[in-house]
Amino acid sequence: MRIGLIGTGRIGAFHSAVLARDPRVESLLLADAAPGRAAELADRVGARAVPSVDAVFAAGVDALVVTAATAAHAELIGRAARAGLPVFCEKPIALDLPGTLAALAEVEAAGTVLQLGFQRRFDAGYAAARAAVRAGTLGRLHTVRAVTSDPAPPPAAYLPLSGGLYRDCLVHDFDILRWVTGREVTEVYATGSDAGPAMFREAGDVDTAAVLLTLDDSTLATATATRCNGAGYDVRMELAGEAGQLAVGLDGRTPLTSVEPHGPAAPDKPWPGFLERFAPAYEAELAAFVDVVRGEAANPCDGREALRALRIAEACELSRAQRRVVPLAEIAGG
Repeated sequence: MRIGLIGTGRIGAFHSAVLARDPRVESLLLADAAPGRAAELADRVGARAVPSVDAVFAAGVDALVVTAATAAHAELIGRAARAGLPVFCEKPIALDLPGTLAALAEVEAAGTVLQLGFQRRFDAGYAAARAAVRAGTLGRLHTVRAVTSDPAPPPAAYLPLSGGLYRDCLVHDFDILRWVTGREVTEVYATGSDAGPAMFREAGDVDTAAVLLTLDDSTLATATATRCNGAGYDVRMELAGEAGQLAVGLDGRTPLTSVEPHGPAAPDKPWPGFLERFAPAYEAELAAFVDVVRGEAANPCDGREALRALRIAEACELSRAQRRVVPLAEIAGG
């Protein structure tokens, strides 16, 4: 199997190393807007660098992995669809609903595969929580709490390109909330704070946000996120039902300190970032993509899943701007 990968930044470098280790991938071609970066990475992982995106398509690859800048995602997805190629793409498809819907229309018209990179679906903890909910272990689920806290803000130049905290960060929580519970969000109320570094205010973004979500079975969920969690990278989910409670992401590296006399102390090595926390999940999602390309498995996370998560993020942006509850029915693309 010959796979082309476009975009050799941090996540592209990680994915390249994973694919290069997969014995089913006979050839891995790398391209980047900075050809020198692609060449250096190719030497490091044992792949082959090509000078351009055009060269990737001309090489006759069997599938494409898109880890380029967000602004390029929709165009590359559409081009791959027209070429009949299955695509794995890091989220998002696009930063807005029209761009997302247009790319999905191309994929569906071509009848090709688009797998989105919502890696939490491949994390062992979230998978166990999903199984527990499906098995009724918790009884009637009444409350879900999701937390995503980055240890430090991204570069200022990234913020205007990110789509904002709801679309860029909390969209993972929105996707995994749907996946774990098996329910749909019916309405949201969102608020945010830009009281941190000035670059967030300058970008029209917030550094901290909180969302109250109502699910279609009346389960209540909260999702909070911040870019300024100096204790470390903290991603958790708590699920509470009439018969029990459980937590995802609570382990010896969770950057959380108890102040109780006999509670756990601060971890010696808190999670520093998403690549370390979710490394096994990232590897599993790419292995699943290779399975899909080989015709050995169904697509575990198609483009419509990304659309559903994006619609929730769009509802949050509207809610924050207008300071009101927003039903998902108000958001296009349903």
